[in-house]
Amino acid sequence: MTPTTILLLIIVYFGTLFYISHRVSRKDSGNDAFFTANKNSKWYLVAFGMIGTALSGVTFISVPGEVGAPSGEQFKYFQFVLGNALGFIVITKLLLPLYYRMNLTSIYGYIEQRMGLYSYKTAASIFLISRTISSAFRLYLVVIVLQRFVFDYFHIPFALTVLISLLLIFSYTYRGGLKTIIITDTLQTFFLVTSVFLTIYFICDRMDLSAISAFEEVKNSNYSKIFFFDDFFGSKFHFVKQILGGMFVTIAMTGLDQDLMQKNLSCKNIGEAQKNMFTFTGIFVVINIFFLSVGALLYIYANKNGIAIPTDLVTGKPRTDLLFPEIALNHLAVVPAIVFLLGIIAATFATTDSALTALTTSFCVDFLGMDKSENTKKNTVRTRHLVHISFSVLIFFVIIIFNTINDSSVVGMIFKVASYTYGPLLGLYAFGLFQKSRYVNDKLVPFICLLAPFLTYLINENSKLLFSGYVFDNELIVLNGLITYLGLYITSSRSHEKISF
Repeated sequence: MTPTTILLLIIVYFGTLFYISHRVSRKDSGNDAFFTANKNSKWYLVAFGMIGTALSGVTFISVPGEVGAPSGEQFKYFQFVLGNALGFIVITKLLLPLYYRMNLTSIYGYIEQRMGLYSYKTAASIFLISRTISSAFRLYLVVIVLQRFVFDYFHIPFALTVLISLLLIFSYTYRGGLKTIIITDTLQTFFLVTSVFLTIYFICDRMDLSAISAFEEVKNSNYSKIFFFDDFFGSKFHFVKQILGGMFVTIAMTGLDQDLMQKNLSCKNIGEAQKNMFTFTGIFVVINIFFLSVGALLYIYANKNGIAIPTDLVTGKPRTDLLFPEIALNHLAVVPAIVFLLGIIAATFATTDSALTALTTSFCVDFLGMDKSENTKKNTVRTRHLVHISFSVLIFFVIIIFNTINDSSVVGMIFKVASYTYGPLLGLYAFGLFQKSRYVNDKLVPFICLLAPFLTYLINENSKLLFSGYVFDNELIVLNGLITYLGLYITSSRSHEKISF
């Protein structure tokens, strides 16, 4: 498949998104439509669209790539996914009712009412930093694929590729915001899910495998081990660590994150929002099984056809997250290549457009107070546009910086960063929900939320020495949240009345 053909496909794809954006936002591009989609979203559209937002290009490329990684990961990621499912259930039963009861636009409004102004600004700042970094990582992954297989051919520099990508996202989100994204993400999720199943079909067809024989091939391969129960202290793959990590990373990165919660809060009522979350959870678990299966089939296909894992052009190290695009674009036919491109573009841009909208919403609501009745002037829409541009520029620079220093798998890097940045949010909400008879010292909260990740880092670096060889993985976020919680408890005081929310 030639770079010119790929470029034409991208142009057609985004032309479709621009058309949808224009149709959706032409009658209403105000702040209510941008922030909450006028609280009129259909739960089934939200549920389906959230799949694309939650999975992203990281799942599409890195998860299949890590199945055959030298570290022997195989299907261990599915343990993490099961933890994710438990986290989604906690969000559905505990956090969503709270947000709807308080009628929140930004979920960090809970912290303001429960703890105070400094705590509120701290929570919102943590989200802005965390989501900016994670969104940049996710977009970086698809940009390096487009750069390697398309834009290098036209001698376009990496920085310009990033800029073009962000300009495209900005162009179809800045007017309609969430109202537009509910529709565009539904379309992009359709492309994502379809591409997964078609990729499995095309690879099986090339290897003359039926569905049953493909299942047996994966089952009997060296890539299909799911559960790891050996070496609890020394192994990052252990079942308990993955379940705990998956659960609490999900609670923090979804339930305490304005991005995915903003979509849930656009439903008409709590009943529809919970219906959406339960449906989403079931689809999420099933689709990840197929992503892992794609990974196993890719490695089986590569081994049979002598295809090596691509190397990084700068460091020369193997990049497992480039195996999928290498096979799809250079070793299969044109149709499978088109299917892959639609899948990865849909996965990544569904995540980034949603994140950019959530970042804009959080800043406008949490720092500029645009949800307040006294701030409903016409010029707030113009201010919102400026904020949207500013976050686009910020993500651009984060990607450029990350491109100069990255030397590890993107999927691992995202969850590693999340353990440090989202941990304080976990501690803040845990304290607010479970210590209703205590008041925090509001002015000390920012310092506690800075100290907790620092202490977490020190403990993680010395965990083998401190805990008899114990090695942390994604459950590190639990430690971070616990340190934050303890800091809040120690500096808090008992209230005379029990807090009701």
